[in-house]
Order: sequence, then structure tokens, then C-alpha cells
Amino acid sequence: MINNAVLRVRIMTCEIVRKKELAPTIKMFEVKAPAVARKAKAGQFVILRITEHGERIPLTIADADTKRGTITLVVEEVGKTTKEFGRLSKGDSILDLAGPLGNPMKVKKYGRVICIGGGSGVALVYPVTKALKKAGNKVTSIIGAKTLELLILEREMRETSDEFYITTDDGSKGHHGFVTDTLKKLLDERKRIDLVVAVGPVPMMKAVADATRSHEIKTLVSLNPIMVDGMGMCGACRVTVGGDTKFTCVDGPIFDGHLVDFDELEARRQIYEPEEKRALEACKGKLVRSW
Repeated sequence: MINNAVLRVRIMTCEIVRKKELAPTIKMFEVKAPAVARKAKAGQFVILRITEHGERIPLTIADADTKRGTITLVVEEVGKTTKEFGRLSKGDSILDLAGPLGNPMKVKKYGRVICIGGGSGVALVYPVTKALKKAGNKVTSIIGAKTLELLILEREMRETSDEFYITTDDGSKGHHGFVTDTLKKLLDERKRIDLVVAVGPVPMMKAVADATRSHEIKTLVSLNPIMVDGMGMCGACRVTVGGDTKFTCVDGPIFDGHLVDFDELEARRQIYEPEEKRALEACKGKLVRSW
């Protein structure tokens, strides 16, 4: 069932007005989309196509500028379509874009909040962190990546946080280990924590939820299942939350992390891995043209 409370806008040929490399495989694009920029809120996303015969992919709105009429999208190059997207440049256009989709983060003054971003998930937790800080919360942020060169938006996250921590799997910067190591240390200090928000790889979000469950701390996660239409009709993005089936595109993408069936989510995300690998192999060495 479509949630009519969420505005959906269709925009054709959205121009890319700025491109920046955040990491070797992570690119940031500022796209001209004034109608979306006016309505976008923290936690929402768009669905877009680069070419007429290309697949539709969901991307979280990392930022929106109403004066410039632009939204910011962060793309991690992991498959055929995201690699093609990463080759686009300033002045190129996206064929079509729909949004803002999904339900925004419920922003209010919770108290002390911990925001956690892993890998490219840092770009997704950033607008939530900024909104929570603006609402008067005391924000502690933890960001992590496999290695120093894959850390993104460090300055932006630091500027919007009262406390800030970095972790890397290889120890090249900050704590040598995982974001959950720092989280557990903060939990052991037994200071009051009113909310935890985590965005990143499924195993990371599951680990965060497991760490906070015994402390009975409300924990929110933003899910990233396979998604096609983004309006609740195809059912591809269904997840199990609290024993009930939910459609991430209209019921989420933000859910109570203590209720999410992460094992099912990860299994469903891997359904088309063979096809994804074949598509990626077929496009190696090819360049996408400007559209």
C-alpha cells in the first residue's frame, strides 16, 4: 500500500552540477533537483536511472540545498550501475529521478545520542546527525572504515558532533578495530544514552543492535535491501521487523534495530549476486557516455 503522506516527485534529466571524489571508490554528486530539495528531510532517499535501459537504484539524500535547488548523493562503486554512475562528470545528466521517498527520521530532542556510520554509510548518517544536533541533542559520532583512505566526511561529521571518534579495521587512523568497540566502551561508562542511530553494512548494524539490546537503549537503523519501484508495489524490499513483513520503501527505511531480522535481510540482499557479478564483468573497461 502506498503511503500517500510521502511526497513523490518525478524529475527528468537532472544535471550534475558538482562532483567530488571522497575515496577511491566513493563519489559525491550535487544534482539539480529543486522540487526534491524543497521537500527532502533527513533519512529520505531517491530512486534514479542513468540511462533508458539501466536499472533503477536507490540512494539516500546526503544533503539538500534549497537555495541552489540541489541535492547531494553519495555513490559507492560496487556494481555495474554504480560504477557507471561514478564515471559521470559535472555537466552530465541523470535520465530520471524520483523522490523524496521513504519516511524521514523523527527528529526531536532525545538527549544524548550516538550516531554511527560505517563505510559509505557515513554519508547516510550525516544528515541525520546534523538534524539531531540542530534539534538540541548532545551528539556523539563514531565513523569507521576498512582503512584510512576509505574514511569519508570526517570534517563534516566532526563539525556536527559534540564528541567524535574514528575507527579503522587496519588501525591506519583512530581506534584499531570496529565502530562497535568504541560503542561498547561508551556503553561500559554507563553514562545516560537516549538513542543510538547506525547506518552501514548489515553486519555492522546487527552488531550495534546486539550491543545496545541488553542496555535497553533505543536503536535505529537505516536498511538497504534490494529495491525496485520505491513505492510499495513490487515487494522487492520487504524485510521482517518484529515478526511482521514491512516494505522498506514505504514503511522505512529507518526501523528499530532490535526488531529487524538481519539474517533474512542479508540473505535476500545476496539473491542476485551471480547476476550482479556477470553484469559487472561484462561492463569492465567500458565507459558510459554523457546522457
